[in-house]
Amino acid sequence: MPSLPSNARLMPDIAAATALDAAARLDWVGMDEIAIPVRLLGEDGTIMQTPARVTAQVNLKDASARGIHMSRLYLHLDKHLPGEALSPCTLRRLLRDFLDSHAELSDRARIDIRFEQMIRRPALASDNSGWRSYPVRITATLHESAFAFELETEALYSSTCPCSAALARQLIQEQFAADFAPDEALQRDKVLAWLGSEQGIRATPHSQRSSARVRVRLAAGFEFPIVELIDLIEGALKTVVQTAVKREDEQAFALLNGQNLMFCEDAARRLKLALEGDERIVDFQLRVAHLESLHAHDAVAVATKGVEGGYSTQVDR
Repeated sequence: MPSLPSNARLMPDIAAATALDAAARLDWVGMDEIAIPVRLLGEDGTIMQTPARVTAQVNLKDASARGIHMSRLYLHLDKHLPGEALSPCTLRRLLRDFLDSHAELSDRARIDIRFEQMIRRPALASDNSGWRSYPVRITATLHESAFAFELETEALYSSTCPCSAALARQLIQEQFAADFAPDEALQRDKVLAWLGSEQGIRATPHSQRSSARVRVRLAAGFEFPIVELIDLIEGALKTVVQTAVKREDEQAFALLNGQNLMFCEDAARRLKLALEGDERIVDFQLRVAHLESLHAHDAVAVATKGVEGGYSTQVDR
């Protein structure tokens, strides 16, 4: 046995030295809300660093063990995440290190990484652009040699109610009938002026900020398509919230809303069809919420791919 340096001293190891009051296996043990930077591959191929919050866990299969080695989990995180671009390979190596350092204690490892993805978005009509921030969550598990990972994000958009739009159109028709007699010869300039007046737009449909939260399981061999998934969601919904907005951009946004009237059911169907068409996605779970301006409650729709043994329609809030 190697001798200790003359200035070293033995330190108590309570986890190893004390007896258990009760023996039992534990599903997960670890740390949550670990602050650590992660490195992301940008659209232009450059690596950017962003702050993240991480959960690192292993199971405790040895019922007689007092606990795990939490410091080892942290040291492995600090070894991999700040220095390597985030990828499925990186996470698999990290989880393997978790298990190798707990060889007699654990056979399952898990990591959950949460951060904000910044994307610069162009304005709809003007030459301006601005930054959008999207919450991203990446979860990976390793059970013996079985590795699985999933990606979750959320996008905000505007939803205009089709029913409200129809009711508003009816009121505008009634106002037109009141302002122009049936036997009156219509003059184009007069009608145009009426349409541009507050009298002409007697009612407007209600719309509201809405959210689409999507969780996907990815096929092996693909990297994390974070920006591509966000683009897929926003491309399906059309009416995503904007950053830099001049009057021409606001007008273009109003036009998009008028061309994309949708209930929450319509938004969920749009997303479901878009996700089903992506070969990288083997399963998905989506939840859209229209944060009603008419009601004090939200309108919500949920959908999954319907894979046997896959995601359920019960989405965590």
